[in-house]
Amino acid sequence: MKLTKTAVLALSLTGLSATVNAEQASQDFVPVTVKSTSDQADASGFIEGQSLSGSTRNWYARERAKRGPLWKYSKGDGTRVPTSSRDNWVQGTILNYTSGFTQGTVGISTEVAAYNAVALERGRARVDGPNNRTLTDSDGDVIGQWSKIGLANVKARVSNTTLTAGRQSINTPVFAYIGNRALPSSFEGVSVLSEEFDNLSFQAGTFDRVSPRTEQSLSKFRSEYAAVSAESDRVSIAGVNYQPFKSLTTSLYASNVEDFWNQYYFGAIHEMGDNAVLSLTTGLNYYKTRDEGQSKLGKIDNDTYSLSFTASHKAHSLTLAYQEVSGNEYFDYVHETNAIFLANSLFSDYNGPNEKSFQVGYGLNMAAYGVPGLKFNIYSARGWGIDGTHYNSTGYNVRALDGEHHYEYSIGTSYTLQSGPLKDTTVRATYTAHRASENQGDGSLDELRIVTTIPFNIL
Repeated sequence: MKLTKTAVLALSLTGLSATVNAEQASQDFVPVTVKSTSDQADASGFIEGQSLSGSTRNWYARERAKRGPLWKYSKGDGTRVPTSSRDNWVQGTILNYTSGFTQGTVGISTEVAAYNAVALERGRARVDGPNNRTLTDSDGDVIGQWSKIGLANVKARVSNTTLTAGRQSINTPVFAYIGNRALPSSFEGVSVLSEEFDNLSFQAGTFDRVSPRTEQSLSKFRSEYAAVSAESDRVSIAGVNYQPFKSLTTSLYASNVEDFWNQYYFGAIHEMGDNAVLSLTTGLNYYKTRDEGQSKLGKIDNDTYSLSFTASHKAHSLTLAYQEVSGNEYFDYVHETNAIFLANSLFSDYNGPNEKSFQVGYGLNMAAYGVPGLKFNIYSARGWGIDGTHYNSTGYNVRALDGEHHYEYSIGTSYTLQSGPLKDTTVRATYTAHRASENQGDGSLDELRIVTTIPFNIL
């Protein structure tokens, strides 16, 4: 693991906080013990434990470029016309049926979820398709309404260990569904989750297709940032989550994206103090990525980490986060996933070659002032030192990145209904401004995003 002086200082601060609380931490040690209860022993039955629920999400985003066109739309004759604006507005609905587990030593269950999307904005010159926000055909014409099976799997459970086969959601630091559009992504494959211990769990899986957020078909796996159109046939993962102390949780994961890379992850979250007076949460995320197999993306030699500190007092929280990429290519992850558990993965991922970034954020929870469910947040982040001039492989278009930099700031609010027939409905509005130097890939733009999510239960 390559660490700069900044990282060493930050880790020293973490060590200092751990030393100050060493006595308390020793008293909070959690031994590894087998669970005294079994989820399968409590199974109620296939029909008795069934549920039918879902959600509907109204997803709207308005983007405006500030330094020249960033997108293109297709005219009727097929001509692609540059434009400085993009508007996407989609209603996404999920209807999810989950059975209970059958009783006995081995329990069997099934899960099926239908996904439906309705395009509320259908102007091709406004949507600027194809993109991953509104489904269009190859000519840019909006598909007004479409549906698909988003989840379809069978589960087998013994004690507290569950095997899932079929189309499913999974959320790990190296391979995770992404749900930041009207509908989420999902994956076709087999996974296992074992939670036989109170503070230790294991997870593994292998997957051969992804169901994208804004597509009806299944696709092979692609890289999020590569400049080549290479595809991978399989992603395999394995990991462990361990809580050695009440105040400390850790994760260790590895993944193989066939013929792309092997990736290794370590994460830790430490909490101390009392929010009523002052609490401090420290988060560390570290990724090591190396090319493997046929190396379809060329040579990859990348170490990336982030370190964050969040101090909280009653309704208020203040976050400071530093992130650094050590490598001449982007820190990369699988397209249509959210496998970037880094503190400064915001509007931009701040993952350019050799990039350093810093974030300051503030949050306000109005529950302390008598308005439960209402929250506000604001942050500013800046990335600098992007340098791809030493890159000498084939997978990434980074050689023009020499001293590139960018910054963003964002303000947002959300409200969750606390009672009534629409309880747990959430409305979130966010305004983000991003400004970039000439060759930084995210561009200079403003975005207003308004998302309303309404959950419901039928059975």
